[in-house]
Amino acid sequence: MKRLAPIVHRTPILTSATTNQLLGKHVYFKMENQQKTGAFKFRGASYKLMQLTKEQLAKGVITASAGNHAQGVALASRKLGAKATIFMPENTPLAKVEATRNYGAKVVLTGESFQEAYTASLEKQMESGATYIHPFDDHQLMAGQGTIAMELLRQEDRLDTIIVPIGGGGLISGIAVAAKYVNRNIRIIGVQASGASAAYDSFHSKKKMKTSTVSTIAEGIAVKEPGEHTLPLIYNYVDDVVTVTDEEIASAIVYMLERNKTLVEGAGAAATAALFAHNDQINSRHCGVIVSGGNLDIGMMARIQQLASEDRHTERKSLIAL
Repeated sequence: MKRLAPIVHRTPILTSATTNQLLGKHVYFKMENQQKTGAFKFRGASYKLMQLTKEQLAKGVITASAGNHAQGVALASRKLGAKATIFMPENTPLAKVEATRNYGAKVVLTGESFQEAYTASLEKQMESGATYIHPFDDHQLMAGQGTIAMELLRQEDRLDTIIVPIGGGGLISGIAVAAKYVNRNIRIIGVQASGASAAYDSFHSKKKMKTSTVSTIAEGIAVKEPGEHTLPLIYNYVDDVVTVTDEEIASAIVYMLERNKTLVEGAGAAATAALFAHNDQINSRHCGVIVSGGNLDIGMMARIQQLASEDRHTERKSLIAL
């Protein structure tokens, strides 16, 4: 954590008397949407690159991503003096491509999907000898993400529960291990989108599951299967995994924008959505919520408003907002 301190932001926690009253518990939003590059990914990428030798840094790093991981690796590489090459699908929004390039990375647009870009990046890594920076399935990357929990527990040491979004599992693995190192009794609840529920299915079936397709507005956690390294940690350190619908995620985005004046992307709103959707089952007095990112495509707002209006929890939240 000390090594990362000069590089990453110590993100704030946000509290809301309205939210506390509505839910009947003290809620602390950990605002990783205010991290450099707008998401938590910068932490793990920075920590991973810090473990590389000078020779490895000189050969550069490579990865594939359509979003936050790309920007995290690009900025971390620039700060640590490594050349980054990032493969992105051809349909990646231009704003994300330009943001990644502006951080100094070489962007290669290839393929119609992330999987095709990922395959191309692995082939290039074999040719170049650059170090591969996996988006989530890497223990050093997880350790970097775990600094979120260490910060959060220093900011509020009464926490008994932390709610964390899950895609491939790197974020929740790092947070769960770090949090339970500090307080073994703290409860860790993971959240997946119902349209991308491989980790949820794997957790509850006790065997690794994968989905053939994913469909959710939370593209940052739209992963078809959990990682080989992350899944055992989820089994051992996570207490429960729940799912939320796109309507619930959209409603959480609108809620955070209206009540807390903060912009959150789909993946970043998943934990907040779970807090509302599963509040009656979350037995907590002091609950931490990981707001993992804020890089929302503004062009999605009309769709998000439409989905939010369909959420069954919207009515009671709207009464509070008035």
